[in-house]
Amino acid sequence: MCTTEKYFVLDPREATFSDLACFLFSSDLRNRKFIDSSEQKLEDDLCRFRRRWIIFVSIVIQKLMILLRKPVYFLGFYISFWLNLLSSNGGFFKILPNLFKGKIIWPEKTSATFASLIGNLDRRVELDRRIERGSKRYKAMLSIMASKLSYENTNFVSSVLHNHWKMDLLGFYSCWNGYQKQKSTEVIVIKDTSTYPNLIVVSFRGTDPFDSDDWCTDFDLSWYEIKNVGKVHGGFMKALGLQKEGWPKDVNFDQTQNETTQYAYYTIMHHLKEILDQNPASKFILTGHSLGGALAILFTAVLMMHDEEQMLDKLEGVYTFGQPRVGDEEFGKFMKNSLKKYEVMYERYVYCNDMVPRLPFDDKTLMFKHFGACLYYDSFYRGKVEQEEPNKNYFSMLWAIPKIMNAMWELMRSFIIPYWKGEEYREGGLLKCFRVVALLIPGLPAHAPNDYVNATLLGNLPDLHLD
Repeated sequence: MCTTEKYFVLDPREATFSDLACFLFSSDLRNRKFIDSSEQKLEDDLCRFRRRWIIFVSIVIQKLMILLRKPVYFLGFYISFWLNLLSSNGGFFKILPNLFKGKIIWPEKTSATFASLIGNLDRRVELDRRIERGSKRYKAMLSIMASKLSYENTNFVSSVLHNHWKMDLLGFYSCWNGYQKQKSTEVIVIKDTSTYPNLIVVSFRGTDPFDSDDWCTDFDLSWYEIKNVGKVHGGFMKALGLQKEGWPKDVNFDQTQNETTQYAYYTIMHHLKEILDQNPASKFILTGHSLGGALAILFTAVLMMHDEEQMLDKLEGVYTFGQPRVGDEEFGKFMKNSLKKYEVMYERYVYCNDMVPRLPFDDKTLMFKHFGACLYYDSFYRGKVEQEEPNKNYFSMLWAIPKIMNAMWELMRSFIIPYWKGEEYREGGLLKCFRVVALLIPGLPAHAPNDYVNATLLGNLPDLHLD
């Protein structure tokens, strides 16, 4: 049993706006129902205004996301619907002629052709057949493509695997977050039979741009401290399946409305063991983009906390793309030692000015830190191994002008890349429009999977890893 003896938990549902206003200007925690903490000296820590301000912003954003859950969902649905309507009918100028002819194709959300916003930003579904199967570059490319695919619906995923990748879908899971009381964590499990031994790919879905629960997970600054492990981001742990008592070795699944309540860690662990028992020679990798990357490395962490030696012996690597920080310095030391002990490869990819890997902040106010080597790629897709990505906390006046100039280059690059690198790298109109946003917020479009796909295909993959 890995218990969470120390904790600092925020509950936005319990916070009134009057409570938040009082909290912002006073470190007095009395009658603050939205804070639950084991720390006796927490008031001293909250005497710093910057600390209270960050918590205030975190709670306000979460409350807004909860309040706007349905409007945000419907906004996302209508945007995706119109994007798929355009793509299904050959573009804007063919919709009216098709409508008059009675041949218009109306997209269905669960169909094999209905792509998410992420899928519409980058419609590539083919794997690069020029890359040697089973090679290091192949696993990186397969990981980011699987991470991108995890944003899609079941039929879309099945269609891509069957018609393009020639692989098997072993599972599509929508898992329970016991704190949000929602099924908000999605995972796909793929079997690549083209390699020997067979490779099992477990891909955690990242933040859905129109899923308020995902945003609440990202902005939750709660933390839990596990003895001999360190402090870990509370929002990510809850999404992975954290129990009230911590991380027991096993749990009994509750029955809710005649459906099994599935927690991501325990559900995936259970099915992975079954798959690997049936395929003794197989290995597996864990991957994810954004929030999915955080869940992938935390899944690994819980395996290590439980000393799951047989599972870790089968774990070939963890590949994350645009992953945020997940724990403190002590947690980083635990992970570095454990990764070395179990000989698990961990590759954390960061593209250029992507803001998400630079959050939450690594400063005196917050304790979050990255660990292990960073595979950093610039906007020319030149890769190098760094201890930390440049401009590690993103917001810096010194970096403002270089980031805007780089965003201008990325916009220009979107027009010339098919002539420069090949037709398969052509970017659609939606992605070009998204790159215009980078002129105001350079780190936002840089977080899209498109550039991570390009980095694995075009960039060099250094063998050197920093200790």
